[in-house]
Amino acid sequence: MASPTLITPTTTPKSLPPPIKTKPTTISSTLTPTTTSTTVHSRRRQILSTTATILTTTFLAHVTPAFAATDEEYVKETEEVISKVRTTITMDKNDPNVANAVSDLRDSSNSWVAKYRREKALLARASFRDMYSALNAVSGHYISFGPSAPIPAKRRVRILEEIEVAEKSLKRGR
Repeated sequence: MASPTLITPTTTPKSLPPPIKTKPTTISSTLTPTTTSTTVHSRRRQILSTTATILTTTFLAHVTPAFAATDEEYVKETEEVISKVRTTITMDKNDPNVANAVSDLRDSSNSWVAKYRREKALLARASFRDMYSALNAVSGHYISFGPSAPIPAKRRVRILEEIEVAEKSLKRGR
């Protein structure tokens, strides 16, 4: 049985209903703005723009840019993160403290990266690049495979090499 909505050669299309006509309306004189409402709106706009200008200059004037970390602070925190990476990736997978160590390493590496990646002076340093690369590899492994998964030997060797190079660069002031 054919559907009544299908158009077949034997059926004739139904005509559409006539379009709806709208009634013309007139605009009354009460809807047109008067000169007093125009002046009120312009005053209100002027007051709001002046207030916004004063507030933004007041609050923006007191914002100070973040100060770059001192070199000693960078070296100290980087050495702390290096020691955490070494102890964490060399732990036995059956050690009950692995999950805590990985969590601690993740927190310290995230704070280290968040603190130093925006500092232009540190981006060119060899120690920063190598440390960032090593942290990225360690974090990527634990995010992908979980805290109890051991790091493969090749990856561990590469991470340890990057950390050693970063440590040497730190001692040289690079």
